Amino acid sequence: MLGIETSCDETSAAVVEDGSTIRSNVISSQVLMHQKFGGVVPEVASRHHVRLILPVLDQALNDAGATLQDISAVAVAYGPGLVGSLLVGISAAKSIAMACNAPLIGVNHVIGHIYANVLAHKDLTLPAVCLTVSGGHTDLLLIGEDHSHTVIGSTRDDAAGEAFDKVARVLGLGYPGGPHVDRVSREGNPSSVKFPRPMIEEDNFDFSFSGLKTAVINHIHTLRQRGESVPVADVAASFQQALVDVLTAKTIRAAEQERVSTVMLSGGVAANTKLRQELQRECDSRGIRLFYPPPVLCTDNAAMIACAGYYLWRSGHRADLSLNAVPGLTLGGADREKESPDTP
Repeated sequence: MLGIETSCDETSAAVVEDGSTIRSNVISSQVLMHQKFGGVVPEVASRHHVRLILPVLDQALNDAGATLQDISAVAVAYGPGLVGSLLVGISAAKSIAMACNAPLIGVNHVIGHIYANVLAHKDLTLPAVCLTVSGGHTDLLLIGEDHSHTVIGSTRDDAAGEAFDKVARVLGLGYPGGPHVDRVSREGNPSSVKFPRPMIEEDNFDFSFSGLKTAVINHIHTLRQRGESVPVADVAASFQQALVDVLTAKTIRAAEQERVSTVMLSGGVAANTKLRQELQRECDSRGIRLFYPPPVLCTDNAAMIACAGYYLWRSGHRADLSLNAVPGLTLGGADREKESPDTP
């Protein structure tokens, strides 16, 4: 399976065999390019995807020791994401599929993140509750034994990764914010500031981080208006602890309610060390197995798209050449709408 991922600012191509063995996974990141802007500039991202997509595809095939004639199908992320970026990957995938007479598989980018765990852990068992956290998404899903997914909770406003980025910007830590906050927090006191834990006690699995983000920013502004120095490490650690407390509590409650013995963590924020530690501790105390991918598979990459595409291909899913970018593609909302494996 050839996978292509260009939903944001990583240009990636991968070759995955039988949905489990990574033959190659090439990722060209634009992070350094966007740092001076404090975030991803869509037009800049799409232009660089155009420049990078063919060299990245060539390297993925070369690293895998494969040619286009060896490819059984082409899987591509078609949303959610930046429309210009998505279109570059989709155009490349369509061209290869048409030229090689290979099936084209459209993959939901968020579902791709979940399948990073399938690639990383051969002993993963389903059903499972999966917490997917990234710059644009914070979702809780129930993954069935048949690989179907049911959305049981999602963010009502800011995603966890978005909150990390905005708080990091106000603290002067740079972009991307998540890794910077994670690093600085290790030197801080997570109990120094009592920030709110939004919706932690509510009887649902939805999230809301806009209020937490605002509380942190207001605290920083108040200190500066008083002429006081901002204890960056303490504020970062306190913010991170509040966010992790909410994510952990809701994930554990979901696992207990759904009576599953497996929890998965996926998405860019899955690389956060505090989140891994807290969730691991809570899972261990309840006899729940926790799985999360290695850092290289937490960020956007094509191997996860190829893996998800393999299971869609196996279930009979096919896309035609009318496949288009869907920048606002959802998982079905927070109303427990169930989607079968062939409708990602």
